[in-house]
Amino acid sequence: MGDSTVTTLEEGREQAAPRPVMGAQGQVFLHRLRAPRRPRFWFEILLIAVSYWTYSLIRNAVPEQKAQALSNADWIWKVEHHLGIAVEDTVNHAVNSVTWLIVGMNYYYATLHFIVTLSVLVWLYRSHPGRYAATRLVLFATTAVALVGYYFYPLAPPRLMTSETFVDTVVVHQTWGSMASGDLKNMSNQYAAMPSMHIGWSLWCGLTIFALASVPWVRVLGLLYPTLTLVVIVATANHFWLDAVGGMLCLAFGFGVTWVWYGALPYALPRYVAGSGGVPELAPVKTSPVKT
Repeated sequence: MGDSTVTTLEEGREQAAPRPVMGAQGQVFLHRLRAPRRPRFWFEILLIAVSYWTYSLIRNAVPEQKAQALSNADWIWKVEHHLGIAVEDTVNHAVNSVTWLIVGMNYYYATLHFIVTLSVLVWLYRSHPGRYAATRLVLFATTAVALVGYYFYPLAPPRLMTSETFVDTVVVHQTWGSMASGDLKNMSNQYAAMPSMHIGWSLWCGLTIFALASVPWVRVLGLLYPTLTLVVIVATANHFWLDAVGGMLCLAFGFGVTWVWYGALPYALPRYVAGSGGVPELAPVKTSPVKT
């Protein structure tokens, strides 16, 4: 009786023993996935190209629900009136009266959205390789959740509202300033205005520059960039204020995803990783007290 009991207990222990080992292996594998590593140039180029192509494909494949998009625009406009922030038409007409300024904003809207974002990614790749993957994940997660907004909440930009007098500045001044105006309007979904990725991406750039740049005036420029972008998207009648809020919420989601995955904000991760070409940040060495 006693022998059989002991044998059963021993067998149970032998069967249970491998479980913690498997758990430990899983933790090691997860740790390796999360650990910052040196980015590979061609992989990053391919990843960014494929990701943007996929983003454009999905965004433009969303049905252009014109009636619903215009109805949603009217509702947004009413909400902003209720909140006392419906001044987009005033800003639009005021800036449109200064030709050189509004033309410059048209080109700003069309180009810097991509140029600055790609430039920040290149800077991160070269100068902060240990933080690159995590910061890139913020951008990708932000953009991915924005696609959900485009699908479920079609929204016409102010310049397309038939019930208001907003000026489509690209059409009026005949500039190349938007993929959703003029001759290029058939190449892009015009009713994907909520959330504003001009704000989501520019704020990502601004926060990244402010957090990681070492030169004070560059950090200030980092904060000015999303601020100026906010003025541009409103002055050109491409977005409402609340579209910008939507972009900020998407960015917050992106930071949340990154924090859950890495256990920290991207800017708190080590600047360099082994083999990145910089000097690795070493963990403090623990020493034992010397006995006398």
